[in-house]
Order: sequence, then structure tokens, then C-alpha cells
Amino acid sequence: MSKICNDKQKQINDIVSVVKLCSLLFSGIVFFKYNFKGDGGEYGFNYLFSINLIILYTLLLSMIYLMWSFSTVKKFDNEKYINLIRNVENFLFILIFIGIVMISGKNLSQYKFIFLFIILTSSIQSGMKQGLSISIISSAVILAIDMIYAPGETVNQYFENDLILSGVFLLTAWPLGFYVKIEKEHIEKLEGIVNIDGLTQVFNHRYFHDALKEKISYGDKSNKPVALVFLDIDYFKYYNDLYGHLMGDKVLKKIGVILKSSTREKDIVARYGGEEFAVIMPDTNEEEALKLAEVIRREIEKAYFEGEENQPNGRLTASIGISIYPDKAKNDLELINSADDALYRAKFFNKNRVEAYTSILDDLKKDIDEEHIDLVTSIKTLISVINAKDKYTYSHVERVVIYCRLMADKLGLCEEEKKKLIFGAYMHDIGKINIAKEILIKKMPPSAEEWEMLKQHPSNGAAIIEPVESLRVIVPLILHHHERYDGKGYPDGLAGEDIPYLARVLTIADSFDAMTSKRSYTNLRKTYEEAAEELRACSGTQFDPELTEIFIRIIEGNKDSFDEYEAS
Repeated sequence: MSKICNDKQKQINDIVSVVKLCSLLFSGIVFFKYNFKGDGGEYGFNYLFSINLIILYTLLLSMIYLMWSFSTVKKFDNEKYINLIRNVENFLFILIFIGIVMISGKNLSQYKFIFLFIILTSSIQSGMKQGLSISIISSAVILAIDMIYAPGETVNQYFENDLILSGVFLLTAWPLGFYVKIEKEHIEKLEGIVNIDGLTQVFNHRYFHDALKEKISYGDKSNKPVALVFLDIDYFKYYNDLYGHLMGDKVLKKIGVILKSSTREKDIVARYGGEEFAVIMPDTNEEEALKLAEVIRREIEKAYFEGEENQPNGRLTASIGISIYPDKAKNDLELINSADDALYRAKFFNKNRVEAYTSILDDLKKDIDEEHIDLVTSIKTLISVINAKDKYTYSHVERVVIYCRLMADKLGLCEEEKKKLIFGAYMHDIGKINIAKEILIKKMPPSAEEWEMLKQHPSNGAAIIEPVESLRVIVPLILHHHERYDGKGYPDGLAGEDIPYLARVLTIADSFDAMTSKRSYTNLRKTYEEAAEELRACSGTQFDPELTEIFIRIIEGNKDSFDEYEAS
């Protein structure tokens, strides 16, 4: 819709430009007609005087042309500047037309109608108010000329005729401007239908993507950050199941109202999908975005929603994730993914909180040699490509990192070993870059041939990481996270304590998340209790028995948090 409106506005500007150019050419014809009278006309023929006038007039035309170019091409993003340029442009046109009337006979001039050019263009371009203003000024000018240059006549015929011309000016500006106003309102209504979410009355998903690209582009030009806030209602599925979708719709409407009242005029509030909302905050750094997001969180928390007392935490709340362009992302898709990642972390533990995006690889850059920074950046790009291929891999990796953090704390790992485990968890599936997207997102279980390809990803991942000397310590985790405790795993068939210790930890976290997540080829997933029992059943065969029991205790100790996440 926006493209259609822009194309239409461009066509209007082209028409207006042609009319303005014609009026300038017409003015030039009149100008030269009355300044090159070789027969001893009113001014007579004065070569030097005429040359000076031509130069002056050419400069004036050039200046008008430049003003016209700026206003019609719309080189400024700020509407205030565009209106200022158009007002100056209209003023200069009026001065030119006054000059034409004066040199062509003043009150006797037959070219007073020339003011219609600027009345038409201003009415079309700026609407009824501007058009009427120009027509009143033009009428006042020609009537004043009649009063000044024919003051002694008993019946001022020129004044009477010009009263009729003034009426023509007004009747041209009023209906034309009124039509432009009606059409503009109609277009705005259509844009509202296309761009506004019918339920919540905030912008819709499609408009969100267009607006985000526009604000990022403007941020690049003005060197200003853009903050993106993702908000998700906690336990909304629970609320819908308990009260029905009609009550759920009322909640969504109220959230939309709260978001619009809690954000700034320049912010863009949109419904991203389901119970998830987004707020684009132009010219906003992370500190400001965190404060604004906290205001939103508190407003939702203190608002009353019917039946919220039966929610798991006794009230209806929201979790919020934040990311910043260009600090945390280099394009709109990365900004969306990073804000979604921050939201994911906010919901995974505690909920009803605001989380800013943090990148594991950005932290990693602080600990590696400077000459390997570019390689780490390349690895980050590879991970982004995998995430784009397979949404499951993206969210799976984030969850495995969280489980490994919990295990690192429970095991009392030193800082160096903890980082090794976290970085290994983050990059353990990087070898999937060599696997076709069709296999990763296949709706059916992989064939024997496809399974053999999938089994290559630990070796492929290790080969990718191997050149980065500072990261070689995590190669064993990547290479051996699919080994089994009984020696029946891959790629090397290692058994027992021959499998690196941290790789055994990663294997448990990786398998647990695979069991509790929806895969592309099945919607079935185990509950956390069922997955814990499966871990215990495979203890000693697939998993290290001691580490398995520790992991299960972690799951049981954080049961409420995991159950809350699953319910959301």
C-alpha cells in the first residue's frame, strides 16, 4: 500500500511540476514581450537594461527551479522542511506573477489569470487550506493594483472584472482542495485497513517489517540507533484454555491500548503475531530502551485483567526482550532474531522481566587473539545462516546453552572450563552449515542416506573451528557430542571416560532438549518429567550415569521455571 501511495504521489508531483514549469515559461514569454519592444513601447529598447533584466530573470528562474526540485522530489524526510520549501516557493511564484502583471499594464494587464497556476498547484499539492490562502493573497494583489492605479474612476471597471476573477480563484481552490482532502482521508482509511491489526488497533505484522526497514535506513543516514522491543504475554495459552478465545481477545486489545499509551509518539507499536507484540523505537539506545520497556512491563503488571487471579502467578504479566541496531545486529533480520532471543531468555526463567540481548560470540571476542577476530565473525555469520535455514536449530542451541550454564554452576566448574562448555554448546551444531535446508526441515524422519549426511555434522563442525587456535579447546565438545557412553555413538565410537568430560555434559543437555522440543518431522514432544525418565533409562548406555543424575536434579530443582516456560 505504501508503494502504491508513493507512486501516486510521484505522479501528482510530476503533474504539478509540469504546470509550474509551464507557468515559468509563460511568464518568460510575457517578460520578454514587454522588455524587447523595439517600437518605442512603454520601456523602449535599452540593450544594457534588457541584458540585466534577462540575467536577473534567469537567476530567478534557476532559483525557483531548484526550490521546485527539492519540494517535488522530496529529498527531505522531515515534512516540516518540505512545507517550508513549498511556502517559500509559492511566495516567489506570487512575486514573479505580480511582476508580470506590473510590466504588462498593471490594472490594464490581460495576464492576471496567471495566478491560477499557483492556486491550482498549491491546492493539489498541499490541500484546501493552502489553496484558499494563495487564492485570497492573489485576489488581494490584483484588487489592490486596481485600487492604486485607477483611483479616480467613478466606475472602476477593472475592479468589477477582477472581483469576478477573484471569485474564480476562490472557486478553483475550494472544490479542488476539498477533493484532495477527501481523497487523502480515503487513502488514510485504506492504509489503516491494510496496516492496522483489526483486533488490537496497533500496526500489523506486514507494516512492522516495512517500518523496521525504513527506520533502520533512516538510522544509517542519521547515525542513530534503533531499538526493537519484543513482548510476549506470559501463560497466554493457559488463559485462553481456561476462559476461551473471546476473553483472550479482550486481553490482547487491552495490551494494545497499554502499549500505545506507554510508548512515545515516534515509537511504532505492532502486533507481531498471536500474543506477541513489537515496538520499534527510533533514535533509542539500550539504556533508554530498557527504561521504556520496564515502564511497559510495570503498566501491564498493575493493570487488571478479568480472571487473572487464576493465572499461575496470580496475575497476567508479560516478558520483554530488547536488541539494538547497529550495536547488536547488522540488519533488520538479525535485529528481529536477537530481540526474539532476548525475549526467549526472559521467558525461560522467571518471566515478567525485561532482558537485553547479549551475544556469546561477542563475549568470546574478548578472550581470543586479535588475529582470530575475523574468523570468529565468520563463524557468527555461519551460525546466522544455519538459523535462517532451520528455526529449530536456532532455538535448540539457545536452550542447550542455558542447560549447560546450569550444569556448569552445579558442577562448580572454573571460569575457563565454564566458558569452554558454553562456547562449545553454542557452536556444537555449526557443522549443519553443509547440510541442505530440505533435510533440516524435512517433515518426515530422514532416510538412511540423509541420516548418514546428518551424522557428518560433528566432524564438519570440528573442521570449521580447528583453524581458530583460540577455539581449538572446544573442538572435542563439537566432535564428540554424539558419542554414547556404551561406545555405540559417532563419529569415533568412544566409550565411558574416553569421551571428553565436557562433551558428556553437552550430550545430556543436547539430548534432553531434543526430547522436549518439537521437531520438523513430528509435533510430539516429551514433557520434562518424561524426558528426565528417559535420561535415567538411558543412563549408563547413552549417558554418563553420574552426570545424568546431576542433570535430572537440576531439572527437578527448576521444575517450576521449566513448567512455566512450557505453559507459555
